[in-house]
Amino acid sequence: MSVDETLRRRNAIPSDRPVAGAGECEMSSRQLKVFGKSIRVAVWPCHGKARTPLLLLNGIGASLEMLTPFADALADREIVAFDVPGSGKSEATILPYRLWMLSMLASGVLDQLGYGRVDVLGVSWGGALAQQFALQNPRRCRKLVLAATSQGMLMVPPRLSVLSKFMTPRRFNDPGYRKQIAGEIYGGKARTEHLLVEEFRTTSRRGYLYQQLALVGWTSMPWLPLLAQPTLVLAGDDDPVVPLANARVLSMLIRDSRLRVLNDGHLFLISSAEEAANAVREFLDANGRDTNGKA
Repeated sequence: MSVDETLRRRNAIPSDRPVAGAGECEMSSRQLKVFGKSIRVAVWPCHGKARTPLLLLNGIGASLEMLTPFADALADREIVAFDVPGSGKSEATILPYRLWMLSMLASGVLDQLGYGRVDVLGVSWGGALAQQFALQNPRRCRKLVLAATSQGMLMVPPRLSVLSKFMTPRRFNDPGYRKQIAGEIYGGKARTEHLLVEEFRTTSRRGYLYQQLALVGWTSMPWLPLLAQPTLVLAGDDDPVVPLANARVLSMLIRDSRLRVLNDGHLFLISSAEEAANAVREFLDANGRDTNGKA
C-alpha cells in the first residue's frame, strides 16, 4: 500500500494537494491528528530504488514550503516532513513544550505514516531537534545530517545585531523587512540573490515564541559523544546566524562524523540545493545497508 493510500485509510483527511503520479515526486501534504493536535505532514514520494526514507526537520518559524528546493534536488529518495506546532498549517499548542516532546511528536508522525527506520536531517533550529531525536531513538535513526546548526546554549554566538533580527518573526511576516535584512542575517548567496526570500511564508508569533522557549537551557554538548549514528555536519562558510566554529565543535564531539563546508550562508539548502543534496546523497548512500524503512 502506498503512503498516500495509508494516510487516507488511517486518517480519512483529504489531501491539500493532488497525489503525484507514477514517476513523479511531487509533494503531497495533509493534516494528521498526532497526540490530539492537527499536524500538517508532507511526503515527497520516490518511485525509484528503495532507500531509507529521510525525515526533514525544519528551522524556526519555517513551513514545509521552505524545504521544497532541497527536496526537489534530492528527488531519488522518499522524504517526509511536518510543520512544527504553531508554524505553517499545524495547530499551535496551548502550553510551551521541550525538544524531547517534539521528538516524541516526530515519532508519532512516523508511526502514523508507517515508517520504521529513517535517516534524519535537521536544519538550523531543526538541527537541535534532530540531535534530540537521534539521542532518543538510537535504533530508529540510521544516519544523521546536521545542517547550519549548533549544540544549543553553549554555541559560539552570532553578533548581537544579527541575533536581534533573527529572533523576531517579522523576518517571516514582513516581506519588505525580510528583503532589507536577508543578506546581513543569512549571508552567502542571500547577500545578492533576493529571490531566496520568496521561499518564506508567514508564521504565528506564539508558535515562534514556543520554538524559542524549547531551546532555553538546552544543549547537546554533554551527550554528543554518545551519539552512535554516522553523522554529516553541513555548514556554510559565510553564516552569520550559526558561525562555522559551531560545525567544527559538532564534528569534533560526535564520534562518527564528517564535516562538509559549502561556499554559502545559512540558507544553503535553498540557495545551494543541488550541491547540498549531492553531499547528503553521497553520505546517505555510502557504506552500510539501506532499506525502504517501512515498519
